[in-house]
Amino acid sequence: MHANPRLAHLLDLADKGPALRAALVEELAELLTLWPKDCPQDMRAPCEALLARAARDADEAVRANLRMQLCEDPLLAARILPGDNLGRTLIEMARAGLDIRARFAEALDLSARRIDEILASEHGLAIICKGLGVGRAAFSALAMLSEGKSGVAQCYARLDGYDAVPAADAARKLKSWHKRDAIRRAA
Repeated sequence: MHANPRLAHLLDLADKGPALRAALVEELAELLTLWPKDCPQDMRAPCEALLARAARDADEAVRANLRMQLCEDPLLAARILPGDNLGRTLIEMARAGLDIRARFAEALDLSARRIDEILASEHGLAIICKGLGVGRAAFSALAMLSEGKSGVAQCYARLDGYDAVPAADAARKLKSWHKRDAIRRAA
């Protein structure tokens, strides 16, 4: 099986190291957003993984350009952009009216059912955000976007809930839910 010339070029760029990282990121993002018909679909996942790795290793200017390149595909952006941009990506998805629960499920490797249970619980969104390392400002925006028109008192109560959840406790709860979810899937 011979490789598509464009894929071969991208692999060559990846071997060149940091000097050509910006070019690699730009070309991979373009390839993934405009996937050509002559490229096999089973190559998408390795290309996404390569782009995610290159984006992690790139400087902030390259990541900013990548964010702009991927703005039309927020789900791809959510899979690709480094964790420090997760909050921003989730906010962009929520503003676009996209369901962020699927992104939570993917990021935490939990079932959609489990994510729904967590979000229905007290401080569920706070636990997820703390567990994923999503900051207070992003949590606040997500809480407001998910609640719609709630009163100021309710917004402050949600922020107080976020502040009351220690990151270590959130991580423990998420790990526990992850184990229970894995057991449920295995049964």
